[in-house]
Amino acid sequence: TTQLVVLAGEIRGKGIMDEEGNWAPGVQDEVEKTVRDTVKAIGYEQDGFHWETLRFENNLHPQSAHIAQGVDASGNKDEGAGDQGMMFGFACDETPDLMPATLYYSHRILHRMAADRHSGAAPFLEPDAKSQVTLRFENGKPVAATAIVVSTQHGKGYDAGNKEAELHAYIRKVVADILPAELLSDATVYHINPTGSFEIGGPDGDAGLTGRKIIVDTYGGAAPHGGGAFSGKDPTKVDRSAAYITRYLAKNIVAAGLAQRCTIQLAYAIGVSKPLSLYVDTHGTGTVGDDKIEEAIGKIGKLGGLTPRGIRTHLGLNKPIYSKTAAYGHFGRTPEGDFFPWEKTDLADKLKAALA
Repeated sequence: TTQLVVLAGEIRGKGIMDEEGNWAPGVQDEVEKTVRDTVKAIGYEQDGFHWETLRFENNLHPQSAHIAQGVDASGNKDEGAGDQGMMFGFACDETPDLMPATLYYSHRILHRMAADRHSGAAPFLEPDAKSQVTLRFENGKPVAATAIVVSTQHGKGYDAGNKEAELHAYIRKVVADILPAELLSDATVYHINPTGSFEIGGPDGDAGLTGRKIIVDTYGGAAPHGGGAFSGKDPTKVDRSAAYITRYLAKNIVAAGLAQRCTIQLAYAIGVSKPLSLYVDTHGTGTVGDDKIEEAIGKIGKLGGLTPRGIRTHLGLNKPIYSKTAAYGHFGRTPEGDFFPWEKTDLADKLKAALA
């Protein structure tokens, strides 16, 4: 199963594929080029998985007509949610990006490592890597890093002797550069490649599947998750769009000073446009009642009643803005241009005005 990329799912778009599943001329070649360019950009040029020599299998096809009849807008009927389910958003004041500190630092460790790998500053690193930061909290604030776990694929020989020591020293320096000094001490325990060797990695060592790592995509376990993955779904799927709007609402509530922590829950039924419920929980940190915040959200007309169309319109989700979400999480990112609009805090003043 190595050297194989399988692309499967339902798609629709003008100039891409018609309702019978016939591809427009040249589009299949563009799809394969995108796959190979993506693998190349990540950096996979190893014997067991290489962007030039991998096999590509394209199993994309049109959406089910039975799903479309409930989801598509028609006549006086607004488009319905693409599925049933609950979606959650979260924000807290532990970091400048209003994200849980443990995940915030974990992402930044990996982002730094990837930058060093691409620049050549750390040529012994290979693409496959993950990190985990464990913090001790007192009175709701992080006071110490108790454990740091970093597992990274590496070049030949970096699992023993001086080369292994070089790798370990590099990881410790990255951690020291990312985490505040007051969180680190001699008591901090480091687990760097704890299995000993990580030379075989990526799709050469393990099968990868979109949607397997939904917690690292969101809040690192600090908040509930509705269970639906984001990647591979367009914004008519509320698994994605409603998760983005709930993060947007929670972040703006915290940014407005209405709470130190906030969880938002929305629920939908397939084919039904309006949400079945809206629930706000500020975990006892709110400056006003949670029910008052729920009422304030309902008063803000620009949110479009939190329907799929209203969410897509307000956040501008009908654009090719999702590739950057595939690594380092969907939340806690810097909004730039059309990217990561759900991270903006432009609703904070409107929330405060609605509560006045």
